[in-house]
Amino acid sequence: MNETLIRKAFVYLDTLCNVTGNRSVGSAGNLKSTEFFENSVLPFGWEIEKDELAAMDWTPGSASLTAKGKSFTVSASPYSNGCNCEGDLLPVSCYDELKQADLQGRVLLLYGDIAREQLMPKNFVFYNPQNHRRIISLLEEKKPEAIICATGRNSELAGGSYPFPLIEDGDFDIPSVYMTDKEGERLIRFSGEKVSVHSSAFRIPSKAWNITAVKGSQDLKRIVITGHIDAKRGTPGAIDNATGVVILLLIAELLSGYCGGYRVELVPLNGEDYYAVPGQMCYIKKNKGRFGDIVLNINIDGAGYFEGDTAFSFYGVSERTQSIVKDILKAGSGVSAGPEWPQGDHSIFIQYGVPAMAVTSMWFTDNMHNQDVTHTEKDRPEIVDIAKTVQAAEIISKIVEKL
Repeated sequence: MNETLIRKAFVYLDTLCNVTGNRSVGSAGNLKSTEFFENSVLPFGWEIEKDELAAMDWTPGSASLTAKGKSFTVSASPYSNGCNCEGDLLPVSCYDELKQADLQGRVLLLYGDIAREQLMPKNFVFYNPQNHRRIISLLEEKKPEAIICATGRNSELAGGSYPFPLIEDGDFDIPSVYMTDKEGERLIRFSGEKVSVHSSAFRIPSKAWNITAVKGSQDLKRIVITGHIDAKRGTPGAIDNATGVVILLLIAELLSGYCGGYRVELVPLNGEDYYAVPGQMCYIKKNKGRFGDIVLNINIDGAGYFEGDTAFSFYGVSERTQSIVKDILKAGSGVSAGPEWPQGDHSIFIQYGVPAMAVTSMWFTDNMHNQDVTHTEKDRPEIVDIAKTVQAAEIISKIVEKL
């Protein structure tokens, strides 16, 4: 193992998790992170393309909820407006109840079935089920004073957070807070009673950057290697996804002398864990009509966990390319072919007919339904095996060189 690369990987990971700070899109830490990426790849001869993104930073402030002198623990929903309001409490557990409810002047409690999975942001284009759109539409039509969301855990769709924010959408303007399902059970007893909701959260118009590091002529077919640089607010975001960015930075050095038959793009997409996915939308717009030029996407997300193998999965990849990759994997230990999983930026490329690979930690695919690490304070550098990031970077670089 290259000890110099291991030392560099430690520095990269520490910078992204501990030095830059919060990496949510539009935050000061996010701006520092993209600047750090740009400055780190430039010495290795990569050209830089920068695209400015409109973004919304956000400050959670404090939040409180009281009913007949009883206090309840709540948090402001990410990117929600603040509020200071009062109204009769109306609990709703399903769509039919919501459809029949009169919410004028009332405070709505969403619990039970209607709060089992995080509602997709209203303008999210990649995955937005009809039942989610119908719920959001009804809420905007009925205009409650505020919304209280009582949730449990849904690791597959909302990460490891408990409770998870049912609503995380800067385009949705009704103030909302969220609480545990246990607190929700306490609160339901005050149905019809006056409740007071306070939140000092507020939105801050901001900007961000999508960075693309490029090597090779514009007339060549492309290999695009991605790994989102943003992270959920409130988490160091080590596995999700500072390690992906670390691997991109290591690849930049390993392929510094690359002069093969493809144009290589290193893209730390800015927005995978952000309601508006601005970096992804920018990349799609920028590449409209050009996805056919991409022969392979390799997306890195969730790699480097200290337990288990590093997993490489395939989506529409040719037998020839799979054979090359599997031969490289056989030469190492702690790496293997893994199961398909759709929750990542490789899904964008798949939708446009581009063959794709995803690189992650097998532990996460095995525990996707019940893990409590991602999107939480537990996602710290201490859970990373830094040697695995170097190994992944070396393998991906070999794949590029052999194609």
